[in-house]
Amino acid sequence: MIPTHPQPSGLFLFDKPKGITSHDAVELLRAKLRIKRIGHTGTLDPMATGLLIFMVGSATSGQSAMQGMAKIYGGTIMFGSETDTWDAEGKVTAEAPVPELSEEAVKRAVEAFNGKITQQIPPYSAVRLNGRHMYKLARANQVMPEVRREVVVRWISWAVRTPALDFEIDCSGGTYVRSVAHEMGRALGSRAHLSMLRRLSIGAWSVKDAV
Repeated sequence: MIPTHPQPSGLFLFDKPKGITSHDAVELLRAKLRIKRIGHTGTLDPMATGLLIFMVGSATSGQSAMQGMAKIYGGTIMFGSETDTWDAEGKVTAEAPVPELSEEAVKRAVEAFNGKITQQIPPYSAVRLNGRHMYKLARANQVMPEVRREVVVRWISWAVRTPALDFEIDCSGGTYVRSVAHEMGRALGSRAHLSMLRRLSIGAWSVKDAV
């Protein structure tokens, strides 16, 4: 009789580096553990770094519940230019003078995007519109209606470094931080994009405990 070995099962906390996709990270772990049954709690864009939680083996049964957990991000909004992807990896589509980033002006903008808000979904996203991913429609240069989603955003801290704004926010699952940057730029009478993003925590799990 051929002996059987128990399959790995549980959570694996990974600090994703910049430049790889969440799918790339899954494939790396699959190769390392030699197991196919791996899920995660939500993707990170290639330019983003930080916490990815992988569910291995039987732990994948809790994937749906964990995807809705609140997340904390640190990042930077760059004012003066807007891109098609709403982050630093896209093509510049519009430019505008850097707005006044006084304490009063920034505080007003922060308050407008604090709490329960309805944010616009980025055209380059995995959200489906009429059965097709929006990013595929965007790549095909198809005109799309504005799609919005209700989310909760809590600003923890922010600091001005003109022409940039560093921040830390706590937000509900499904929040697009790129949208916060994009819409804040317009709210301040300028244009903006997300130039840096790092996921610091998911629920009770911290990137400090990741490998």
